[in-house]
Amino acid sequence: MARTAPSTVTLHGHDLSYVDSGSGPVVLFIHGILGSQRQWEHLIDVMDDDHRVLLPDLFGHGESAKPYGDYSLSAHAAAMRDLLDHLGIERVTLVGHSLGGGIAMQFFYLFPERVERLVLVSSGGLGREVNLLLRAATLPGAAQVLSVIASAPVLSRVEALGRGASKVGWRPGADVDAVWRGFSSLGDHESRRAFLATTRAVIDIGGQSISAHDHLDGALPIPSMIVWGSNDRMIPVAHALSVEKQLPDCRLEIFEGAGHFPHLDDPDRFARVLREFIADHAPPDQPSPGEDL
Repeated sequence: MARTAPSTVTLHGHDLSYVDSGSGPVVLFIHGILGSQRQWEHLIDVMDDDHRVLLPDLFGHGESAKPYGDYSLSAHAAAMRDLLDHLGIERVTLVGHSLGGGIAMQFFYLFPERVERLVLVSSGGLGREVNLLLRAATLPGAAQVLSVIASAPVLSRVEALGRGASKVGWRPGADVDAVWRGFSSLGDHESRRAFLATTRAVIDIGGQSISAHDHLDGALPIPSMIVWGSNDRMIPVAHALSVEKQLPDCRLEIFEGAGHFPHLDDPDRFARVLREFIADHAPPDQPSPGEDL
């Protein structure tokens, strides 16, 4: 699949990179910490025939700017609102992974009139527990440690080990591959600073510091779906099960055997489930995608 060339918009003096492909109902995909628009790009070919697909790089990530400043959920949500305003888009289906799930929920909390449907994938903000590696990024001295272990010599040695292991049959799973891609993007000071600021905005040494549970009062006024991997070692699948109890009308899809990136572990199933969810909740005056007008 040829990669769709990203566009750039300047928001408040900083460049934000995004892919905008297709036409139809708009689906905005928001990646997580150390992620980028590339984690969603496999969905373009299966979605953009009858959907308009938006894949931004959050500020501090990918090809977007990495300025000093606010990396809170609200700041990221406001940047997504500004992107939609720039493109003249009123309403979207929001799909958020990990940190992106927290941003999606915050976006809905701040701008509910802009959201038609909400899809949370291995989402942050639904419980205290989170992997120790992310909690370690909140410790004093984390910047200095990160500058060493993300340096070119160390990354080169790890890559060499990976190549050696692949020769004897080892194949990295989706989690290892995605985390490695993200970690290897931290070779410069600006990227490391943005990563630490983003992490510390939502995590402390005890775990996730922001929770959406106070806003989950038994029902959401829009269709919602949660997707999770049963073997998620970053954020436990128990968070999804706890939300199911609070929101009985929320659709829950557990991908057995998948890790923190179920949309990468089983991309075909993810695309199918997402398309079904959107079609099942099309407004009465709007034909489901794929139907004749």
